[in-house]
Amino acid sequence: MPNIRTRLLVVLVVLFGSLTMAGVPSASAAATVPDSLWFDGSTLTVQNGRFVDGSGREVVLRGYNVSGETKLEENSGLPFASVADAKKSATALRALGGGNSVRFLLSWAHAEPTRGTADTTYLAAVTDQMRAFLDAGIRVYPDFHQDLYSRYLFNSGSWYTGDGAPKWAVALGGYPQESCGICLFWGQNITQNQAVTKAQYDFWHNTYGLQDSFLDTAQKTMAYVQQHLNDAEFAGVVGFDPYNEPYAGSYDSGQTSRTWEQNLLWPFYQKFRARMDAAGWQDKPALVEPNLFWNSNISSQKQEGGLLDAGTLGPRYVFNTHFYDQKAISGILMWGNASDGQYARDFAAVRDRAAAAGTAAVVSEFGHPLSGSVSGKAPTVDKAMYQALDSRLPGSSWWSNPAASGPVLSGNQWQWDIYNGRHHELMNDNPDKVQTSGDAWNDEDLSVVRLDDSGTVTLRQDARLLDRVYPSATAGTTLAFTYEDRSRDGSTTLTWNPVPSSLPNVSQLVGSGQYGLLVWRSGSATAPTELHLPASFPTAATTVVSDLGTVYGPPAYTASTPVAVAPEPGGTGSRRLLLTDSDSGVLHYALVTNGATSPSSSLLAAAKSELASWATSRF
Repeated sequence: MPNIRTRLLVVLVVLFGSLTMAGVPSASAAATVPDSLWFDGSTLTVQNGRFVDGSGREVVLRGYNVSGETKLEENSGLPFASVADAKKSATALRALGGGNSVRFLLSWAHAEPTRGTADTTYLAAVTDQMRAFLDAGIRVYPDFHQDLYSRYLFNSGSWYTGDGAPKWAVALGGYPQESCGICLFWGQNITQNQAVTKAQYDFWHNTYGLQDSFLDTAQKTMAYVQQHLNDAEFAGVVGFDPYNEPYAGSYDSGQTSRTWEQNLLWPFYQKFRARMDAAGWQDKPALVEPNLFWNSNISSQKQEGGLLDAGTLGPRYVFNTHFYDQKAISGILMWGNASDGQYARDFAAVRDRAAAAGTAAVVSEFGHPLSGSVSGKAPTVDKAMYQALDSRLPGSSWWSNPAASGPVLSGNQWQWDIYNGRHHELMNDNPDKVQTSGDAWNDEDLSVVRLDDSGTVTLRQDARLLDRVYPSATAGTTLAFTYEDRSRDGSTTLTWNPVPSSLPNVSQLVGSGQYGLLVWRSGSATAPTELHLPASFPTAATTVVSDLGTVYGPPAYTASTPVAVAPEPGGTGSRRLLLTDSDSGVLHYALVTNGATSPSSSLLAAAKSELASWATSRF
């Protein structure tokens, strides 16, 4: 297979040569970007609690889960019906969703339909679909996904269904007739459905050798992927998420959620880590999830956990968790909408737990329903979650105390399913229960995209919310970051972090536009700092105010240009701002906004002076 860098360069030369007049750099200018910036050929590592690339830059992963279609049978447990659909989705995810990473769902049931035998046809198909994202410059981390353990626990007339374990694994257990009783939400099956709780219990206790079989299949899957991707493609694979939303099922006598993590969950992750090493993934971290209820925001659900007794996880593991506002989803426990700083404390707990464990963090699932009685909360709930990923501070206190902002968290929203509203899923193989609406799974509807009638990928949420400025790679240590997306809740513009009146020139420059502000201390990285530029930031209308320079309409990148724009990898038309410093240990700042129209040189200079004074006084 041709080297991916060569393929990408050819595609970009063709694409961007035709877009120069639209403010995109010409092929000749773009070609001056060092090859390592087109596609970083190194595997991400974990250093000092952050993801780090081969150029020594701190990396933030942002994107989506691809995709809940894996839970369904209509495409045989694959995220997409075809590689062509995977490519279409990857291009749109980059260009419309601003993502640089995906959590890529896999199915144990389809990887091992017969005990002891891996289905290489399935593995080949998922690898080809994974490659579509890697070729678009999107980093990938696979996830062996399960919900309610297995669809084979549920009968054809059930109100609910599951996914995960193969039919043979369920047949071993002789589980009771599934029933959740009076359950308003599918998640209640996790603790109330005896078929589900007993099956989960058996897995964690390795009854019938279930866990051993799973680990064998995981190793075969990882070995297959490693052997069938070329080196550059495999470098884009971040690591592996071993098990989605683990829960004990039921606890042994005297056991607690914490001791279950210590005695059963953590040893499982250590075994999985060993299988990664044996499969050629020794340089990639395991993205391990704690007990799924450890950070629930409903007190009656919340359980002690967070891998508290695993010691220092270190760089071979990443602390990986999910967050949903169960109060908001319930429709009765949270009245009204989310507001500024709503989830600051919840996401601060993720940062603190990862820091205590000596590793990086990723919030690999978050989101909110987009239809139904609580969908009206989605614009504010999701905005508050993105705000909490960017900073541990509410907008109201960010400018006055940015040093407390904390690391920028990596996160992947649930979910990116281009088939939303167009499914044809026979729920539990029942031809009388054909699911077509939403995500076609337990009445969920969280996909941020769908295909329109012409087959074009279309966003279902405000592009201002999803396609965001974020520091995808920082050449040094990130000290603080914030982004005011100005997303909408109906006709209302949500502004939670206005520029304070104490910075009048900065405020005038930003106006009513979107803005992001990054503060960092330079280090020994050998490549520029990168910020993703959303489609709402056309190059010709983007303003940058930085100690490295001020510019309206940044030029195309050259090695001697400190503030510049270049394409992002993958040839999807997405762009990034490149900020080049040549020092180490120096405080830098950069404001990027689309709110100004041909700002005067005097306004740019005044805004720079204000920001310089502000940064010096705060750090």
